[in-house]
Amino acid sequence: MSKTTNKFSQEVRDRAVRLVLDNEGQHASRWQAVMSIAAKIGCTPQTLNDWVKKAEVDSGRRAGVPTEIAEKMKALERENRELRQANEILRKASAYFAMAELDRRSK
Repeated sequence: MSKTTNKFSQEVRDRAVRLVLDNEGQHASRWQAVMSIAAKIGCTPQTLNDWVKKAEVDSGRRAGVPTEIAEKMKALERENRELRQANEILRKASAYFAMAELDRRSK
């Protein structure tokens, strides 16, 4: 889960990205289109530019890891970390009980 709150709904983001992609031909550069539209929706140009890049990656028009795969990898990494922690706890518990059994037998 993100530590920051999202000020803009997914619908607003999608619409802003669509506006940039549809209207970049009317501006001298993509950055000018981004700046123009960012001012209209109230976000920073860098934020909107990041949304556009992410949308291009997700659609396959730009190289990179799509959002769906990145989220899946993040979930698998979290699960892997939790399983490693559980294994470590079980290993320590097993060693503890093995020592307790040896102590009990030696008395």
